[in-house]
Amino acid sequence: MKTASVLTISDSAFQGSREDLSGPAVAQRLKAAGFKVVHSSILPDELDQIQARIIECAEITRMIVTTGGTGVAARDVTPEATKGVIERQIEGIPERMRSEGSKKTPLAALSRGICGIRGKSLILNLPGNPAGATESLDSVSSLLAHVLDLLDGKTGH
Repeated sequence: MKTASVLTISDSAFQGSREDLSGPAVAQRLKAAGFKVVHSSILPDELDQIQARIIECAEITRMIVTTGGTGVAARDVTPEATKGVIERQIEGIPERMRSEGSKKTPLAALSRGICGIRGKSLILNLPGNPAGATESLDSVSSLLAHVLDLLDGKTGH
Protein backbone atom coordinates (compact mmCIF):
# COMPACT_ATOMS: atom_id res chain seq x y z
CA MET A 1 0.00 0.00 0.00
CA LYS A 2 1.23 3.49 -0.87
CA THR A 3 1.64 5.86 2.07
CA ALA A 4 0.84 9.56 2.14
CA SER A 5 1.18 12.68 4.27
CA VAL A 6 -1.17 15.67 4.12
CA LEU A 7 0.14 19.08 5.15
CA THR A 8 -2.25 21.99 5.50
CA ILE A 9 -0.40 25.28 5.11
CA SER A 10 -2.47 28.06 6.68
CA ASP A 11 -1.72 30.71 9.28
CA SER A 12 -5.36 30.91 10.33
CA ALA A 13 -5.87 27.15 10.63
CA PHE A 14 -2.56 26.85 12.51
CA GLN A 15 -3.68 29.57 14.93
CA GLY A 16 -7.07 27.90 15.36
CA SER A 17 -9.10 30.80 14.01
CA ARG A 18 -10.28 28.78 10.98
CA GLU A 19 -11.20 25.12 10.76
CA ASP A 20 -9.07 23.05 8.41
CA LEU A 21 -11.49 21.68 5.83
CA SER A 22 -8.99 21.10 3.01
CA GLY A 23 -6.62 18.71 4.79
CA PRO A 24 -9.31 16.21 5.82
CA ALA A 25 -10.96 16.42 2.38
CA VAL A 26 -7.63 15.71 0.65
CA ALA A 27 -6.90 12.84 3.05
CA GLN A 28 -10.29 11.32 2.27
CA ARG A 29 -9.60 11.52 -1.48
CA LEU A 30 -6.17 9.93 -1.04
CA LYS A 31 -7.67 7.06 0.98
CA ALA A 32 -10.26 6.52 -1.73
CA ALA A 33 -7.39 6.33 -4.25
CA GLY A 34 -5.73 3.54 -2.25
CA PHE A 35 -3.26 5.52 -0.16
CA LYS A 36 -2.77 5.02 3.57
CA VAL A 37 -2.52 8.49 5.14
CA VAL A 38 0.02 8.04 7.93
CA HIS A 39 0.66 11.69 8.78
CA SER A 40 -1.25 14.95 8.69
CA SER A 41 -0.44 18.30 10.21
CA ILE A 42 -1.23 21.99 10.03
CA LEU A 43 1.64 24.42 9.55
CA PRO A 44 1.90 28.21 9.40
CA ASP A 45 2.95 29.92 6.16
CA GLU A 46 6.63 29.78 7.14
CA LEU A 47 9.08 28.58 4.50
CA ASP A 48 11.55 26.88 6.86
CA GLN A 49 8.82 25.01 8.76
CA ILE A 50 7.21 23.81 5.53
CA GLN A 51 10.55 22.62 4.17
CA ALA A 52 11.45 20.79 7.38
CA ARG A 53 8.11 18.97 7.47
CA ILE A 54 8.27 17.99 3.79
CA ILE A 55 11.76 16.54 4.38
CA GLU A 56 10.52 14.61 7.44
CA CYS A 57 7.51 13.28 5.56
CA ALA A 58 9.63 12.21 2.57
CA GLU A 59 11.45 9.87 4.96
CA ILE A 60 8.24 8.13 6.08
CA THR A 61 5.79 8.41 3.17
CA ARG A 62 5.83 8.10 -0.61
CA MET A 63 3.35 10.91 -1.31
CA ILE A 64 3.32 14.32 0.35
CA VAL A 65 0.37 16.53 -0.50
CA THR A 66 0.23 20.12 0.67
CA THR A 67 -2.90 22.25 0.61
CA GLY A 68 -2.68 26.02 0.89
CA GLY A 69 -0.09 28.70 0.40
CA THR A 70 -0.04 28.48 -3.40
CA GLY A 71 -1.60 31.84 -4.24
CA VAL A 72 -0.07 35.24 -4.84
CA ALA A 73 -0.42 36.76 -1.35
CA ALA A 74 2.81 37.80 0.37
CA ARG A 75 2.72 34.86 2.83
CA ASP A 76 1.95 32.22 0.18
CA VAL A 77 5.34 30.45 0.14
CA THR A 78 4.47 26.77 -0.33
CA PRO A 79 5.83 26.55 -3.91
CA GLU A 80 9.09 28.21 -2.86
CA ALA A 81 9.41 25.86 0.12
CA THR A 82 8.77 22.88 -2.12
CA LYS A 83 11.26 24.03 -4.77
CA GLY A 84 13.88 24.21 -2.04
CA VAL A 85 13.60 20.53 -1.13
CA ILE A 86 12.78 18.68 -4.35
CA GLU A 87 15.39 17.10 -6.60
CA ARG A 88 13.34 17.17 -9.81
CA GLN A 89 10.22 19.06 -10.83
CA ILE A 90 7.29 17.56 -12.76
CA GLU A 91 5.72 20.49 -14.59
CA GLY A 92 2.92 18.59 -16.33
CA ILE A 93 1.00 17.63 -13.19
CA PRO A 94 0.28 21.19 -11.96
CA GLU A 95 -0.30 22.25 -15.57
CA ARG A 96 -3.08 19.66 -15.76
CA MET A 97 -4.54 20.81 -12.44
CA ARG A 98 -4.64 24.45 -13.57
CA SER A 99 -6.05 23.49 -16.97
CA GLU A 100 -8.86 21.44 -15.45
CA GLY A 101 -9.49 24.06 -12.76
CA SER A 102 -9.80 26.79 -15.38
CA LYS A 103 -12.89 25.02 -16.70
CA LYS A 104 -14.63 25.93 -13.42
CA THR A 105 -13.00 29.21 -12.40
CA PRO A 106 -10.63 31.71 -13.99
CA LEU A 107 -8.91 31.98 -10.58
CA ALA A 108 -7.27 28.56 -11.16
CA ALA A 109 -4.65 30.39 -13.22
CA LEU A 110 -3.47 32.12 -10.03
CA SER A 111 -2.41 28.87 -8.36
CA ARG A 112 1.38 28.61 -8.25
CA GLY A 113 1.47 25.05 -6.93
CA ILE A 114 4.24 22.77 -8.14
CA CYS A 115 4.98 19.05 -8.13
CA GLY A 116 8.31 17.34 -7.66
CA ILE A 117 10.34 14.40 -6.46
CA ARG A 118 12.53 13.97 -3.40
CA GLY A 119 14.14 10.56 -3.28
CA LYS A 120 11.31 8.13 -3.95
CA SER A 121 8.61 10.50 -2.71
CA LEU A 122 6.27 12.65 -4.76
CA ILE A 123 5.39 16.12 -3.44
CA LEU A 124 2.27 17.84 -4.76
CA ASN A 125 1.03 21.35 -3.91
CA LEU A 126 -2.74 21.87 -3.99
CA PRO A 127 -4.76 25.07 -3.50
CA GLY A 128 -6.07 25.86 -0.03
CA ASN A 129 -9.74 26.06 -0.95
CA PRO A 130 -11.39 22.68 -0.16
CA ALA A 131 -13.14 22.45 -3.55
CA GLY A 132 -10.04 23.60 -5.41
CA ALA A 133 -7.85 21.16 -3.50
CA THR A 134 -10.02 18.10 -4.08
CA GLU A 135 -10.80 18.96 -7.70
CA SER A 136 -7.09 19.52 -8.40
CA LEU A 137 -6.20 16.21 -6.78
CA ASP A 138 -8.97 14.42 -8.68
CA SER A 139 -7.65 15.81 -11.97
CA VAL A 140 -4.28 14.08 -11.51
CA SER A 141 -5.07 11.14 -9.22
CA SER A 142 -4.88 8.65 -12.10
CA LEU A 143 -1.20 9.60 -12.56
CA LEU A 144 0.02 9.31 -8.97
CA ALA A 145 0.40 5.53 -8.60
CA HIS A 146 2.14 5.40 -11.98
CA VAL A 147 4.66 8.04 -10.92
CA LEU A 148 5.40 6.11 -7.72
CA ASP A 149 5.82 2.90 -9.72
CA LEU A 150 8.32 4.68 -11.98
CA LEU A 151 10.21 5.92 -8.93
CA ASP A 152 10.36 2.28 -7.76
CA GLY A 153 12.02 1.36 -11.04
CA LYS A 154 8.95 -0.25 -12.59
CA THR A 155 9.50 1.15 -16.07
CA GLY A 156 8.17 -1.69 -18.21
CA HIS A 157 4.94 -0.23 -19.53
